[in-house]
Amino acid sequence: MARALVRWLPMEMALLGLFEFVASFFSILAMLLTGDAVSPLESGALTRDCLVLAAMLAVTIAGVAATIGLYRPDVCLNRRRLLLTCTVAALLAFPAILLVSGAYRVTLSFDHIVWLARLLLIWLAIAMLVRLGLSMLAARLPVTRGVLIVGGGPRAAGLRRRLLEKPRGWFEPVGSSREPEAPSDFANAIACRGLSDARVWGIVIAGGEVPAPARAALLASKLRGARIFSEVAFQEQHLGRIELDAIDESWMLAADGFRDSGAARAVKRTFDVVVSSILLVVTLPLMLVTVIAIRLDSPGSVFYRQVRTGLFGAAFTLFKFRSMTADAEVAGQPQWARERDPRVTRVGAFIRASRIDELPQLLNVLRGEMSMIGPRPERPMFVEELAKVIPFYGHRDYVKPGLTGWAQVNYPYGASVEDAREKLAYDLYYVKNRGLLLDLLILFSTVRVILFREGAR
Repeated sequence: MARALVRWLPMEMALLGLFEFVASFFSILAMLLTGDAVSPLESGALTRDCLVLAAMLAVTIAGVAATIGLYRPDVCLNRRRLLLTCTVAALLAFPAILLVSGAYRVTLSFDHIVWLARLLLIWLAIAMLVRLGLSMLAARLPVTRGVLIVGGGPRAAGLRRRLLEKPRGWFEPVGSSREPEAPSDFANAIACRGLSDARVWGIVIAGGEVPAPARAALLASKLRGARIFSEVAFQEQHLGRIELDAIDESWMLAADGFRDSGAARAVKRTFDVVVSSILLVVTLPLMLVTVIAIRLDSPGSVFYRQVRTGLFGAAFTLFKFRSMTADAEVAGQPQWARERDPRVTRVGAFIRASRIDELPQLLNVLRGEMSMIGPRPERPMFVEELAKVIPFYGHRDYVKPGLTGWAQVNYPYGASVEDAREKLAYDLYYVKNRGLLLDLLILFSTVRVILFREGAR
């Protein structure tokens, strides 16, 4: 889980969050002391109630901001996304701080609602100014972490391409030391581009065996304080995935993780029952509206039942709201979903993009066939086909399939063998590092994915 947090919230972003929390806390406290707040804080005196309420409101705002991705480096460095994300954060934080204020015996009058709105406007101004400053700084200074990729071949090229594909990401390749003809030249290249290059945050060894002189140069750099990673370790710790081409069964046997205790399974099951029950109650009105909309939009059953592969390969019946026409699969033959699939109905396009079609799977969670968090369940025929061409594909079945998962919050929706391979890299990361805190991180991240329609189908 610590690795997931490092990947999801780098130290720089953690410091940014801490700074904004402190700024929010003292801004709220100053507003409370002006006497504008309503009972029991109307005296404007510095009391325990003032301190507690200021802390609760600051934590609530920070929690909403973190949930929708305001502490993601790609958001902080992209001004267009920054404006949209900050605005959505303020809109979502408003009802949240209303609830917190009401729970703390504050009179929810018109004056207090206006006071809360002013508070959010001040927070929004602070968040925007801080991030705009960071964005301007990034244009002048190397804010992103430079990674020197050492090695050659398709794996080194693939890692370089992966870093370049992430626009304004937290890591960028600053050069690739390719394997030259002479090992001494290889060692000199590392020595010259290592600690002597201020842009190099770390060195990643990718693409097979490194010659002895190069190993000596790498070791010397490490002893001087350089960060040295294997390709697998770097991608797991900082990209949140496990590179399939760089591992084998021996690596999996020796690697940490890939297990949980009986107590952990009990906690996860309790988490599943509690969260799914709450969501069923909260989303019941939305599901009733969806039922009516599907009925009016196209003929056929409201619900869609499909056999999927669950824990240890056991088959179960998955429930969804129907989003395609009733005759979507000719003769019942499974087909990959396609972008702008003509089989999708008008209502279906909306409920698929907003993930409303997945809500009936809360029943699968309550029945114990699925978990709230885990690899998405696949159809048995696709599992058989994919296991033949993708190594370790069957290993994702050693945990319960989930309503949402690590792959869903990290990789856009896709329906091809290559997409399945990419998602497996994230699914294996979850299987290896699973735990309650990682589940909570994925659950909160799913809110962001739904709100901004990331990976919408």
